[in-house]
Amino acid sequence: MTTVLLVDDNPKYLKDALPHYGYDVFTAADGIQALKILAENKFDIILLDVMMPNMNGWDTLREIRKNLETKNVPVIMITAVNEEEKMVSGLRNGADDYIIKPFILQNLLARMEAVLRRTRRQENLPKELPFNSGDKTLKSLTSREKDVLTMAAKGANNKEIAERLVLSEVTVKSHMNSIFKKLKVTNRTQAVLLAIQMNLIEN
Repeated sequence: MTTVLLVDDNPKYLKDALPHYGYDVFTAADGIQALKILAENKFDIILLDVMMPNMNGWDTLREIRKNLETKNVPVIMITAVNEEEKMVSGLRNGADDYIIKPFILQNLLARMEAVLRRTRRQENLPKELPFNSGDKTLKSLTSREKDVLTMAAKGANNKEIAERLVLSEVTVKSHMNSIFKKLKVTNRTQAVLLAIQMNLIEN
């Protein structure tokens, strides 16, 4: 069975539901408890709530990524905060995906399966080959579009990107729309996530 560490101060719903879909679920009520459990057990994936007592999800994520034993374990953030800049920041800190409460269980399951599939595929790649080798979609981005996407990944909004790159906000918006089309995504958070996963920009 696929082992899941569910880090949430109110875990009952997912703790009861996930075993029906083939997941072996362990729970932690906060980040401190989660780090203790991770020190003694190995997991295939971590579901990490953002708002928790003692240690929040972002701080917990940073500690997970610092540890050599856990830095490569995929993490999906669960948050009630639908703020794009915070989501981008979380992706930069090492989150593999995120889902916003309230969510449909089937949506979460699909995201878990996608992250696990992607992780296993990366593990099977030859070490000398970059993950984005031969990816024509990402290579289709222009140099300016890559600049815009890189700044977006650092949390900059359109106005800040325009000032830094000496462009108009309308031009930045046009570049972002082109990026969305080429990467086949609908918003900047998804674009940043894909770019990080494909090593277009550094995590």
